Amino acid sequence: MSSCCLSGALHEGKPTGRVDTIGGLQTYISEPRGGAKTKTVVFISDIFGWEFINTRLLADEYARAGFYTYLPDFHQGDSLPVSFLQNVEPPLKKQETLTVTEKATNAAVVPATLGPWLVKHRESVSKPLIDGFINTLRMTPGTHKIGVVGFCWGGRYAILQAHGPSQTPGEVGGADAAFAAHPSLVAVPGDLDPVSKPLSLALGTRDSLLDEGTRGKIIDLMAKKTEVEHEIRLYEEQVHGFALRSDWSSEGDKKAMDEATRQGVEWMDKYLA
Repeated sequence: MSSCCLSGALHEGKPTGRVDTIGGLQTYISEPRGGAKTKTVVFISDIFGWEFINTRLLADEYARAGFYTYLPDFHQGDSLPVSFLQNVEPPLKKQETLTVTEKATNAAVVPATLGPWLVKHRESVSKPLIDGFINTLRMTPGTHKIGVVGFCWGGRYAILQAHGPSQTPGEVGGADAAFAAHPSLVAVPGDLDPVSKPLSLALGTRDSLLDEGTRGKIIDLMAKKTEVEHEIRLYEEQVHGFALRSDWSSEGDKKAMDEATRQGVEWMDKYLA
């Protein structure tokens, strides 16, 4: 069973946004100065959901950069608790100190917890929710272009939104640009072949969910899509979750997270203008 997103560290700070209901979903909203919706960004969280403090703090960063930022509860109240953060693929410093017993415990906890959750929040359930939210924003006065930013579990759905509007009756969705950091459960080439909108990817070289071979396939595939604006940046020595749950006590990890944030902000700034 893939570990999906279960790793990382909690960050400190106080989110500055507000909570409202948008399209039937509880949503954390962080507004830019002036409150303009001209450049709108939708966050698709990891499995820890819309209340995870790290994600809210990062949404605030995007708002300060000029984006009207939404962080919806696409898990509908069923995100996994942050107590699972250290169960799988913790920061490298932590990995080096784990005992055999601790590793065995983690190996048992993950499939028992994550397997049923992934079934409950499978694509046929989650993608229509995301498409519907995008549709709602398209009809919101003042909204111009919409970008999607996804992490881990949400990273794959950011890639799917880069396919453009859905051809399935009753679904539309589709972002004008997408940024995905360490996406998990990505089907290669299936999820990437249909990409038609600008897509930026931030990948760690120590991500156990995207090994070197898979990263190579993604790079080769996207290189052939010359008609689609894209970029892929590799972050050396970074594990899964680094762009959202880096260990701030590590200078290298904090730098990687800051650079990944800058990557996403600059991508959105360029393609939502």
